[in-house]
Amino acid sequence: MTKNEIKALISLLEDPDHEVSTHVEEQIVALGVSIIPFLEEEWEETLDADVQKRIEDLIHSLQYEGLLARLKEWKETGAEDLLEGMWLVNSYLYPDVEKATLVKGIEQLYFDAWASMQEEMHPYDQVKALNHVLFREKKFSANTKNFHSPANSMLHLALETKRGNPLTLCVIYMTIAQKLGMPVYGVNLPNLFILTYKQDSVQFYINVYNKGLVLSKTDIDNYILQLNLNPVDIFYDPCPNLEIIKRALRNLAFSFEKMDDLEKAAEVTKLLTAITDNDPVV
Repeated sequence: MTKNEIKALISLLEDPDHEVSTHVEEQIVALGVSIIPFLEEEWEETLDADVQKRIEDLIHSLQYEGLLARLKEWKETGAEDLLEGMWLVNSYLYPDVEKATLVKGIEQLYFDAWASMQEEMHPYDQVKALNHVLFREKKFSANTKNFHSPANSMLHLALETKRGNPLTLCVIYMTIAQKLGMPVYGVNLPNLFILTYKQDSVQFYINVYNKGLVLSKTDIDNYILQLNLNPVDIFYDPCPNLEIIKRALRNLAFSFEKMDDLEKAAEVTKLLTAITDNDPVV
């Protein structure tokens, strides 16, 4: 369709005949995300509040379906790029934020951390140096006041405000650590996402939410004991990127539930279902 044909189609959303406007909506959705700029242009030009709302709903629907497809593709192609996965989660609330924004934020922190590293550092000293950069120099810290806010699951906001939940802070820390060549990975503890430094016979844990506090296996044992849970491998071993993104989506869905925004909670749960092996989208 030409630009004029698309604009003519969108203008029919104002048709008072409900059957006509509904048919137009179906045609618009069939055109996919490429029509969004034309919808945005029409939104700015119309003075009809009802039409504006319909356009907003159409844009959200198109963006959501596009996100759903990209998230499934990310999983099916190996879920190798954690930053891309976090960007996709980010895109649910902030579809206009580009992945390059996240990459730039991480790169800036990486160069600052790299400058503080020395060759042949002991693992504990590496963690100490990275802790100093992130928590003392850059002032990253836990967002305890608004812990359940959906914003806490948005990586670009964690980079901007230097506040986040355990998972967003861990992703920032882990991504930088891995770029520095450190064997640091995520660990899916109940109620708290942490990191582990694991290489050969060396393994210890890092609580990023508590300014990079180093923990031993005994500390993890005691934590699990306090929760009255059985100590299983997933509480100690590195988890794959896919599990991190699943947890990010669970966090986000729970945040919306706490806000009584059940529609958004359901949409995020559908995104989670799309990348969960045994529970495919129908």
